[in-house]
Amino acid sequence: MIRAASKKIVVIGGGTGNFVVLRGLKKYPLDLTAIVSMADDGGSTGILRDELGVLPPGDVRQCLVALSNSSRLMRSLMNYRFENGGLGGHSFGNLLLSALEKVTGSFEKAVEEAGKILYINGKVIPVTMNQVRLKMVLNNRKVLEGEREIYLSQEIDQGYKTIYLEPYPKVNPKVIEEIDSADLVVIGPGGLHTSLIPNLLVEGVSDAICQSDAKKVFVLNLMNRKGQTGGYKASHYLHELVRFLGKDVFDHILINVEKPPKELIDVYANEGELVENDLQDGRILEAHMLGAVAAMAKKDLLKRNLIRHDSNKLAQELMKIVDHI
Repeated sequence: MIRAASKKIVVIGGGTGNFVVLRGLKKYPLDLTAIVSMADDGGSTGILRDELGVLPPGDVRQCLVALSNSSRLMRSLMNYRFENGGLGGHSFGNLLLSALEKVTGSFEKAVEEAGKILYINGKVIPVTMNQVRLKMVLNNRKVLEGEREIYLSQEIDQGYKTIYLEPYPKVNPKVIEEIDSADLVVIGPGGLHTSLIPNLLVEGVSDAICQSDAKKVFVLNLMNRKGQTGGYKASHYLHELVRFLGKDVFDHILINVEKPPKELIDVYANEGELVENDLQDGRILEAHMLGAVAAMAKKDLLKRNLIRHDSNKLAQELMKIVDHI
């Protein structure tokens, strides 16, 4: 099939989920835009936010690396993390973005300049230019302060009253423009409460998605997170997104049906279980999309992100949707 070039794809999320989607799609003749959550406040990103007053660079860095057409060395440099000393725990890319923000006076400009350095195939756009903190009020009235606390919580699947950004942020106008002109909007995979929902909490984003003529696809996560999405099935994820979107807008729901090796499932038993599909309608697209793990060392089996989507397989499934737009 001959593909029409430059279909516009907007990917909404944060962290490794965005990275996986973008890394696969950049190999096709597409107009790619990553819309990135600004709620991250953990690790190196959190320290830089607190000490320098900059916007969170971590998720943006991952998107830039995913879209980069620069050398392998340059991509490795952006992800290089110092192991000790005063810079211990910081990645070079986070430091570069924060320095560029200070030099240019604008995080948006910093991202643009970093994109030039990395020869990225696409655009990376922060969902807001405001400093925000993600907060969640649990049913037991406990307040989780910040994305890091929410990410580490083991109580969320007992129920929560609300999740919000403080202060209430204004949307980056470019985000609305990109969504309005998109042919396809991709949401997920990614942390439900820490990567996906935070984008929908920004003023105007959910409305723009609902009003856009673009096809919308939700890529379901592979794994539940213990204490957060324990026992969640596909319908639970869909219900949560619809709650913050305002209505069910998805034309397609992309779900992996490939099973990881039993040894991996056993290792992950203490962290979470595979997400099961309990949805039955014409929107469901099932495919084998697991990334390879054969080359991983045994000691690495404890790393949670080993059960992950294969970026190429995921991109192939998304391109089947693009081909019919």
